[in-house]
Amino acid sequence: MIKIAPSILAADFTKLGEEIESIKSADYLHFDVMDGMFVPNISFGIPVLEAVRKITNMILDVHLMIDAPIRYIQKFADAGADIITFHVEAEKAENIHKTIDEIHKHGKKAGLSVKPGTPAHELMPYIDSLDLILVMTVEPGYGGQKFMSDMLPKITELRSVIKNRKLDCDLEVDGGINNETAKLCVAAGANVLVAGVDVFRAPDRALQIASLKQIER
Repeated sequence: MIKIAPSILAADFTKLGEEIESIKSADYLHFDVMDGMFVPNISFGIPVLEAVRKITNMILDVHLMIDAPIRYIQKFADAGADIITFHVEAEKAENIHKTIDEIHKHGKKAGLSVKPGTPAHELMPYIDSLDLILVMTVEPGYGGQKFMSDMLPKITELRSVIKNRKLDCDLEVDGGINNETAKLCVAAGANVLVAGVDVFRAPDRALQIASLKQIER
């Protein structure tokens, strides 16, 4: 089953409660947390997550685009995250397993993400411990970028590993997702689609979420 994770980065923050209510038919609510160091932009953090946790029972899918994320795992877990994903490029190699273990210690699902320029094999030492892999199909840091179709082979490679190892691991894509690019990603093996602009700018958000969910693998 295809899961849809609208990114609140594309929402209207002057009426965030209404915005979240409008996409409640989605599977996850995606949080793009940026620190202005790992990526050249700053978004939002723990106070927003805490506020959103109080008004929704949706699964909160937190994507940490921050340096040294191990420092903040407990805080994001306590703030209400259900899934915490960090970047393989953002943490020292010796800390990646520790960060995954820290996420699991707090009862949360652990995800690991790769930028477009990072090959899939960088994930292999950790893949057996993951609940989710996130493939960036744009450069992280800004919403509304054009989908990078050359990421499709990476998705296919990772799906093959997940299947061959019989892992219970979601394969998520983020960046430039719409009906057409979603079909490409699903065909390549993705089962979770992060869609910000495509959902929040749709005339009928529930209809657009349903349309994306109906894409067949």
